Amino acid sequence: MTSLFSRQPSCFQENSTTEQQDEALAHFLEELKGCRACAHKLPLGPRPVVRLSPRARLLIAGQAPGTRVHNTGIPFNDASGERLRSWLAMSPDVFYDTERIAIVPMALCYPGVLPKGGDRPPPPECAALWRERILSFLPNLRLTLLVGSYAQNYALGKGKVFERVLDFRSYLPRDFPLPHPSWRTEAWERKTPQFQEDVIPALREAVKSALED
Repeated sequence: MTSLFSRQPSCFQENSTTEQQDEALAHFLEELKGCRACAHKLPLGPRPVVRLSPRARLLIAGQAPGTRVHNTGIPFNDASGERLRSWLAMSPDVFYDTERIAIVPMALCYPGVLPKGGDRPPPPECAALWRERILSFLPNLRLTLLVGSYAQNYALGKGKVFERVLDFRSYLPRDFPLPHPSWRTEAWERKTPQFQEDVIPALREAVKSALED
């Protein structure tokens, strides 16, 4: 199966140098940081949080920044990030190495909370405006971690998160579906031994393979 995440043509010319790629990306990121498309619905205002380099081999596609990530500007700088890194058996130094790993949520700014609690869904206009352009700056991707329902549904179409997670082999080698690493999935993980016994070892091996030179 081929996902939307693996179909984007590179924005770079075939013989562009590393310096030219980095310069083009820097100009693009300046444009992105100035985005105000969703400003009217963002309770803390716009602050796009994204990390990438044209050399990245692995893409982590999550949902949207939370309040702590909004305040720090560092993606997955919270309990969910700690849990995700534990699944990956990955240190923060590797996780935040943009030369190897890109982190691009489905919405780049904190969307606020729902009346009954929990973060609001990622505003769809964010992905419509920016996602394909961002992916065009990632020509060397080998693997995408689809973290949670929004990333999975965007890339693969509608489906059930936990079913996809347990059926992860159907999406390799380009994609690896994962549940969102929030406290809400802890009960499911406890009652699903296959996740730790089968999914996690395969996840670590797939990530290791993607990051190898």
